[in-house]
Amino acid sequence: MNNKKTVLLIATTASFLTPFMGSSINIALPSIGREFAMDAILLSWVATSYLLAAAVALVPSGRIADIHGRKRIFTYGIWIYTIAAALSAISNSAVMLISFRILQGIGGAMIGVTAIAMLTSVFPVGERGKVLGINVAAVYLGLSLGPVLGGLLTQHFGWRSIFWASVPLGLIVIASIFWKLRGEWADAKGEKFDL
Repeated sequence: MNNKKTVLLIATTASFLTPFMGSSINIALPSIGREFAMDAILLSWVATSYLLAAAVALVPSGRIADIHGRKRIFTYGIWIYTIAAALSAISNSAVMLISFRILQGIGGAMIGVTAIAMLTSVFPVGERGKVLGINVAAVYLGLSLGPVLGGLLTQHFGWRSIFWASVPLGLIVIASIFWKLRGEWADAKGEKFDL
């Protein structure tokens, strides 16, 4: 497999993972609320904390990736995301779960902003529409399958299984990065960090 196809496969898989988790966790909120005796306001922070952290980290992650390398920041992001998913699965309190969801949101931002940037760095202008379309399709596939698979996992294995299900996929992406992905893309290498 050439490097362009490898980048597409890795970026698309990661782009599926983050919205899948976001949409599947919403189905599990009632189970989480019961287990930790959370009221509606605190329970809403399980989803909101992720989104807020991702929104705050998105622009800085993109700039850091431009300076220090998109593959590097993408790799850090998928590590953070995967570790935070495992930690979320073993959370024993609402505060722990929300804290790990914040960490997961930071990783998700690092993944999201660099996946698209890597694709545009590797593919020529004439091919970008096609590969970005594939990437967007993966995002919407994750959003669509999240409630269905999240509901099945929650019903049969408990809400923690949603987090555990994303760990192997994250590890596969990490292994693919180290074994298959060549090159680094840092268009602003040597520049100072500014927003």
